[in-house]
Amino acid sequence: MNSTIQKDQFYDSFIKNFISVVFGLIINYINGTFVLVFCKSSVFYSDPRYILYTHLVINDMIMLSISVGLQVTIYAVGPFSLPVCCVVLFVSVIVTKNSPLNLACMAIERYIAICKPLHHPQICTVRRTYMLIWFIWTLSAVPAFSDIFITLSTRTESFFSTAVLCHMVIIRNTWQHVVNDTVSNVVYLLFVWITLIVTYFKVLSAANAASADRVSARKGRNTILLHGGQLLLCMMSYITPLLSTVLVDLFPQSRTTILFLLFLFSNVLPRLLSPLIYGLRDKQFAERVKVYFCCKKTQIIRVT
Repeated sequence: MNSTIQKDQFYDSFIKNFISVVFGLIINYINGTFVLVFCKSSVFYSDPRYILYTHLVINDMIMLSISVGLQVTIYAVGPFSLPVCCVVLFVSVIVTKNSPLNLACMAIERYIAICKPLHHPQICTVRRTYMLIWFIWTLSAVPAFSDIFITLSTRTESFFSTAVLCHMVIIRNTWQHVVNDTVSNVVYLLFVWITLIVTYFKVLSAANAASADRVSARKGRNTILLHGGQLLLCMMSYITPLLSTVLVDLFPQSRTTILFLLFLFSNVLPRLLSPLIYGLRDKQFAERVKVYFCCKKTQIIRVT
């Protein structure tokens, strides 16, 4: 990362940061609009499905803010306090783990709604949904706390008083960190993939049953497929280091451009998918979002 900054001219650095910040602001504005629509209607915050969806959107907003903020800070400030960096990376690890687990919970909720509709109101209550969200955060925090313990046990005291470039590769570069990351990623992603596959075939079986609501089952099946597609995009963050190494070896003269594009496509643009995939497909959400933007336009016209 340090060499990347040294090779970038001021104009190149400014353009890259400008693009990242603009995309980040636009995506967070869109996601924030969906969160605002959720908060303004009791129809949404009393439904477990929309609660889990909004939690996913908020998680994406936090992840995007950290990613873009770190990129701009590294370019503009350079090295800064290591304890502050550790706190930022701690939150980053948690929100990164949150997304796949949230997708698995959304798939389970759809499975219960379609395959066990009579039990859905008793199983998927608002209180249990918020408890589930706390459980997701707790489960995601386990690898993050493990990283902190590994860092504290493998680093000297002088290391924590230095200023460093805040990047995962620099802070978490021991073999213990590699083992911790590999094990946690394999366990969590394996659980999520198994959950998505099982729920998909359960819903598919319900769609083929004579007594099933075929329209609802088809929508649920498509939603779980979209969960799988979004999970693949979530996994881009895991293969980006390997992909960057391969591409940089093939095109060393375009190193900074390759790293920036991979950052854009793996950390920034995927955060726009949640409102596009789920929000706009949902009629209630889409109608309220349209009304919100129409009201904004009307106010602007009146003021003008």
